[in-house]
Amino acid sequence: MSIVENLKEKIRSRIIDSLEANKEAGNLQYNQIPDFVIEVPREKAHGDFATNVSMLMAKEAKMNPRQIAQLIVERFSKEDTWVEKIEVAGPGFINFYLNHSWLYQVLPLVEKEDTRYGSSNVGQGIKVQVEFVSANPTGLLHMGNARGAAIGDTLSNILSAAGYEVTKEFYVNDAGNQIENFGKSLEARYYQELGYDYPFPEEGYHGEDIIDTVKRIIADVGDEYLKLSQDERRKKLTEIALEEKLTSIRNTLKEFGVEYDVWFKESSLHESGAIEEVLKILQEKDLIYEKEGALWFRSSRFGEDKDEVVVRSNGIPTYFAADIAYHKNKFDRGFDWVINIWGADHHGHVARMKGAMEACGYNPDNLTVILMQLVRLFRGGEIVRMSKRTGKYVTLAELVEEVGKDAARYFFVMRNPDSHLDFDLDLAKQESSENPVYYVQYAHARICSILKATGEKLPLTQDTDLSLLTEPSELELLRKIADLPDEIIHAAKSLEPHHLARYATDLAGLFHTFYNSCRVLTDDLELRKARLILVNATRITLRNVLTLLGVSAPERM
Repeated sequence: MSIVENLKEKIRSRIIDSLEANKEAGNLQYNQIPDFVIEVPREKAHGDFATNVSMLMAKEAKMNPRQIAQLIVERFSKEDTWVEKIEVAGPGFINFYLNHSWLYQVLPLVEKEDTRYGSSNVGQGIKVQVEFVSANPTGLLHMGNARGAAIGDTLSNILSAAGYEVTKEFYVNDAGNQIENFGKSLEARYYQELGYDYPFPEEGYHGEDIIDTVKRIIADVGDEYLKLSQDERRKKLTEIALEEKLTSIRNTLKEFGVEYDVWFKESSLHESGAIEEVLKILQEKDLIYEKEGALWFRSSRFGEDKDEVVVRSNGIPTYFAADIAYHKNKFDRGFDWVINIWGADHHGHVARMKGAMEACGYNPDNLTVILMQLVRLFRGGEIVRMSKRTGKYVTLAELVEEVGKDAARYFFVMRNPDSHLDFDLDLAKQESSENPVYYVQYAHARICSILKATGEKLPLTQDTDLSLLTEPSELELLRKIADLPDEIIHAAKSLEPHHLARYATDLAGLFHTFYNSCRVLTDDLELRKARLILVNATRITLRNVLTLLGVSAPERM
């Protein structure tokens, strides 16, 4: 349990003790204490913590909330809580003001835990699978894939830091219609590059990267594939191209700081009979019916407007059928919690997938889908619509090449996934405090410069009088450092990694304020030691947060 959480639990316990004492004294009547919260007030003037317990109890106790609050305050024991003052405010809030001495506990903890500071075991080893990106291996990664990669990887890091056992997975769509069309496209380009007048399929993939792939194949085998049957030719071309595309996707994501634990192929579901198996389960539960020669899943039973085809009239399973089998496979592998990061256009897919999992015997609440909104790129105040390389969309590789991995990841993560993201390319490259990632990284580099300038070995907390840190900017910095474990837990439970990007920006801002108001390398040797310890604790905390975000913590800039 973190220092902050421990404090909150002590206050919660004393509130309950006070309520029970008041009930025993006949001052207050209630059957059950409600599930109240202890939170940090938005306004500093309202104390370090506040609770809404009085307002929650007013109806049952048949008493004004302020009267209940006053009774709680009168019988509240401050012993061993660091509480210095208590006030009743507004309609019945109780505000707790702490002696700032509690903050000094955080510095020995940061010193001791170092790279582990901020981590916890709140997840208790629960097995979580995070599936993200899962782009069709028929083209290059685009901005939607890039945002999903940053969010998915950062979220996985945060969940791991909170004590969950996380597996990162990429679902390879190497079967179905898109692969058939991919094969047709490759065959057409193969013929065309060999000088033949060959029609390009209407449903084909037009990317320049496919032409590049075919050129490499021709350089290797020439016109040898013309001697093969059409099926064999398409199969050969598809196998080579898929391997090349997957290698490219792996390498591009690795450059972006993303590496997966599992690459799961859709084709394995077809080969193993998993799709037929799940269809049989759904048929037995009367969730599949036949109409016009096709098989339909009763999506309407799960709140959808219409039912969904799972097997076409030609007998070929749809992508949705394979997706049901894939999600069943996830739970069959023992994952307690399955998290998908999808584009917002998959909104209609969520309810029917949850319904399918319920039909397969799994709790649909254990499947969480994060829907991610679109990204718009701006340069010079104008929307960037076209890629110089592909002629269509800007790729992830191009973005990283232009602004770097750190800026790209930070910008993608600093907004809630369900909000549209306007990505300013000019700002991402700017070396100023206006650029959030530069602002945070500069704080870390400045800290490293200060520590290096001392030319001394860092003092230890056990040999230092930490109570010398009394300036407001010192105490605010201490408080922010103390908040990290709870920030990570909150980001993990809410699945909102943008909270940590905001935390990093706030921490950097508090450090800059401290640095501008307090001389670190002061002639007062004892104060100098205490401030060096605070500076180093800030470095460790900032580095740990940047690591979770997948962003580097430079020592110089």
